[in-house]
Amino acid sequence: MFGIPGTSPVTLTPAAVRQITKLMEKGGHKGLKLGVKKGGCAGMEYTMEYVDAADPHDEVVEQDGACVMIAPMAQMFLFGTEIDYETGLLESGFKFKNPNVVDACGCGESIKFAE
Repeated sequence: MFGIPGTSPVTLTPAAVRQITKLMEKGGHKGLKLGVKKGGCAGMEYTMEYVDAADPHDEVVEQDGACVMIAPMAQMFLFGTEIDYETGLLESGFKFKNPNVVDACGCGESIKFAE
């Protein structure tokens, strides 16, 4: 919807692809739906949920067997984002490298976009 024809709105690192396909196989779901919502100390938070089918207005990104759907209201905020999956000593999780973010809270749970 907000993308450039022929260009994926988000890209997935190999680690993210592995984790998404692993989650989809385990739960029997079609993919992960990405969104944003108001919340956190910086103003917005990413959302992720399992889905079994894309909504008609979702942007669907399929990469190496992983499927990510982007909710319509989140598409303009996520364009150009690289999604990674990092495993650390204390925590593991998806990391968003988003060029549209202008600020983030100290704990890394919420972000702020340009107004």
